[in-house]
Amino acid sequence: MDDLRVLIVEDDPRIADLHRRFTEKVAGYQVVGVAADYAEAREQAPVLEPDLILLDLFLPRGNGLDLLKELRGAGLPVDVILITAARDAGTLQGALHGGVFDYIIKPVVFSRFEEALQKFAGFRQRLATGDEGMEQAEVDRLLHGGGGGDGAGGGATGDVGRGDLPKGVDRLTLEKVQKVFCPAGGTDCAEGERIGPEGISAESLGARLGVSRSTARRYLEYLVSAGFLEADVNYGGVGRPERRYRRR
Repeated sequence: MDDLRVLIVEDDPRIADLHRRFTEKVAGYQVVGVAADYAEAREQAPVLEPDLILLDLFLPRGNGLDLLKELRGAGLPVDVILITAARDAGTLQGALHGGVFDYIIKPVVFSRFEEALQKFAGFRQRLATGDEGMEQAEVDRLLHGGGGGDGAGGGATGDVGRGDLPKGVDRLTLEKVQKVFCPAGGTDCAEGERIGPEGISAESLGARLGVSRSTARRYLEYLVSAGFLEADVNYGGVGRPERRYRRR
């Protein structure tokens, strides 16, 4: 899957830069624009075609919720995470009615910010691999992030994937990936060195199993969404940060 495109709408340049740096720390995202007020955001959104807008509520010459309504009315296929200092129930209700994907209260903590972006990436990945014949369990995973009653919790190796799997994820390959993460002393584990606490990248797992990096990442992200794995970003190397996966 290509990197998800992000437009940041924030009038404070210091906060906008902080959100840009936070976004760039999360693998699979790129910032395509920064808008400092309502008018700039309205102009940039249809041109830049972002997948996600990080939207401030209080903007010069406008309000974030009004912009959200305008984007929805224009039919732009973009999701929104509202980032605001507003803590009142009325604002939250208005944001939910407008269809925001998430609601983050300032000041933003990176761990919460990263969690929101990873959740959104998993959501888009499941949509990309879904089809028109989705069952209730898959709809529940998309809307609520849960297992939908199909046993998709982070238990033993066989707990994940007992129900219907999304398009692009087959059961045999999924089991091979799970076995790589079998804990020490576990049964039915893959031969060879198991994954330690440092985790493994999609590229390394792909080479290990003889599949492409994109295929490995698809299975890894599915297992993250199912609660079997967890992921973080390694900044130790030179160049782009690397997303690594480990057993939850």
